[in-house]
Amino acid sequence: MSSSPASQAGNRGSTSVARIPPEVLFIFSAIAQYIGAVIAVQLFDDASPASIAWFRVIGAALLLMCFSAPRMMRGHRWHREELIAAAIFGTAVAFMNLTFYLAIDRLDLGKGVAIEFIGPICVAAWQTRTKRNALALLLATIGVVVLSGLEISNQPLGLLYIFLASAMWATYIVIGAKVARLDRGVSGLGVGLLIGALVIAPFGVRGSMTILTTPWLLGACLLVGLFSNAIGYGIEQSILRRIPVRRFSVLLALLPVTALMFGFLFLHQRPSIIDLVGIVLVLTGVIVQQRDTLPTATTESA
Repeated sequence: MSSSPASQAGNRGSTSVARIPPEVLFIFSAIAQYIGAVIAVQLFDDASPASIAWFRVIGAALLLMCFSAPRMMRGHRWHREELIAAAIFGTAVAFMNLTFYLAIDRLDLGKGVAIEFIGPICVAAWQTRTKRNALALLLATIGVVVLSGLEISNQPLGLLYIFLASAMWATYIVIGAKVARLDRGVSGLGVGLLIGALVIAPFGVRGSMTILTTPWLLGACLLVGLFSNAIGYGIEQSILRRIPVRRFSVLLALLPVTALMFGFLFLHQRPSIIDLVGIVLVLTGVIVQQRDTLPTATTESA
C-alpha cells in the first residue's frame, strides 16, 4: 500500500532535517533560546522572573500540544513508563527555567549560562570513553570556566539558583534523551511541559495577575515560550534522536558562547579578551570531539 502525499512530504522533510549537521541545528536552537532569554530579561522590571518563567512553560506546552494534537490522536496510547519519563523531563525543564530566570535576574546572561554548564559537563564526563572525547571535554570545560570568570562571590543567591538550574539541566539531558526516542515527535515535550507547568505553579502564580491583565506582557511571555522552549527545545529533541548523550552534552557548550554574544548585542554586556579566549576554547572542544551518531539515526539516514 503506497503512502499518502502528505506522508511522503513529511518523510522528505524529516530526511532534509537529518542531513543538517547537529552543530548547525544546535546553533539555531541556541539562537531561538536566547532570543527568548533577551526578551525575558527585558520583562523583569514589569513582572517577577518566577511568573515569567511559569508563563513561558505554559505557553510552550500549549503551543506544542496544539501542534502535535493530530499525531497524538492517531498515535498509540501512552504507557505508564512513558508518562513518568515525560513528567520527570517536564518537571526538570520547568524548574530549570524557573531557577535560570531567578539567576539571570542577578547575574550576567553569558556568565550565568557558563556556570550553569557544570551540569552538562558532568553528564559528558560520565559518558566519555576515548582520549579524543576527553580532550574535547577538557577544552570545552576550560572555555566555560574562562567564560564564567570565576565570579562567584558577588551574588550568592544568584549562584545558588544557577547551580540548581545546572542540576536540572543535567536531568533534562539524561531524561530528555529517553523522551526524544519515544517516537512521538514533540508531543512528549508538550506533555512533559504541561506537567512541569503544574508542578511550578505555586512559584509562578504569585504575581501572575500582572501578566494576565496586561495583554502585551502576556503576549511577550508566550513569545518567550515559543522561542526558548517550543522551538529551542523542539530542535534539541530532534538532535537527541540522532546523536549520543555524550556528544549532545559537549555541543551544549555552544550555548554559553551564544548567550555571551546575545548579552553583548542586546543587553550591553561587553565580553573581555579573556571571554574571547573562552569562546575559542569552547569552539575548539566542539570541533575536536568525535562526531558519532546513534545506530538508529545511521540506519534511517542511509
